Amino acid sequence: MRCDTEECMPRKARIDAPGALHHIIVRGIERRKIFSDDQDRDNFVERLGNILTETHTLCFAWALLPNHAHILLRTGPTPISTVMRRLLTGYAVSYNLRHRRHGHLFQNRYKSILCQEDTYLLELVRYIHLNPLRATILKTLKDSDQYPYSGHSALMGKVKRDFQDTDYVLQLFGEKVSVARQAYRAFVEKGIAQGRRPDLVGGGLIRSAGGWLAIKTMRRIQERMKSDERILGDGDFVDAALKQANEKFEESYRLQSQGYDLERVSIRVASELGIDPGQVWAAGKHPITVKARSLLCYWAVRKLGISATELSKKLGVSQPSVSISVKRGEEIANVMQLELVKEE
Repeated sequence: MRCDTEECMPRKARIDAPGALHHIIVRGIERRKIFSDDQDRDNFVERLGNILTETHTLCFAWALLPNHAHILLRTGPTPISTVMRRLLTGYAVSYNLRHRRHGHLFQNRYKSILCQEDTYLLELVRYIHLNPLRATILKTLKDSDQYPYSGHSALMGKVKRDFQDTDYVLQLFGEKVSVARQAYRAFVEKGIAQGRRPDLVGGGLIRSAGGWLAIKTMRRIQERMKSDERILGDGDFVDAALKQANEKFEESYRLQSQGYDLERVSIRVASELGIDPGQVWAAGKHPITVKARSLLCYWAVRKLGISATELSKKLGVSQPSVSISVKRGEEIANVMQLELVKEE
């Protein structure tokens, strides 16, 4: 039986890289609430702040609504998938315990849209921060200025959020903070009349081309532009992002086709560090063991494309521990100038 629905189609891999800007959308399963009261919202915000700080992930905008949330992030040394897994898993467990419920809280995977920063950063900051007003949770922009569950109040200086990079956004509106805040607020106020923005969250072609108006114009002149549902940007940006993602996939596929698996990687690590291959898999905190496991994690995750979750099961450690090891392994490889495949 043929099935062309989104649920039946294979999932596309997420596109990510250090410095990438992502618009994250998290929804409750079957559109149910994911925040029942302020205690839930405070719990989520606290977890978000702690994880972003620990992973050096930058946040420019965010907003919590009863059944979904928007977050605008720039990837740091930790992949966005790791950041979001920690955030959503931890919150879901605490939410279920508190409300004595079982089962999934969130709808499938969260949506992650890679964004072209120069064109869309400020548009997304405005769009995200107007969500509570657009959803009629708030009545006026003045209410939004004080609303603690959106990054807008932090940009207005009413609520302090250490995890939110307000300086970066405000400096785009002016050098003096007071002047920048006024300019930012005026910019947000102009966006109220725009209503919903399907060009920022809708289909890939609409997002990549800049909205329905741009699509209609392109149709009139018979122009076609590269598009992808995971990316918000112009054709050149989409091309570059897909090329980078394809190169990463091709490298992983090439290595695996050459017979590289975890066992071969562990042998390679042992050879470089002058130890027995069994020591690479050994538990403990001996410096050489930690170094070996870190290098193994880095090459396995970043080069072979093995998920941190899968690797954590094989190593008998937690997924966050693998993520930390990947970062440490990358530093080791850079300092020692090591490559998984030696050049002939």
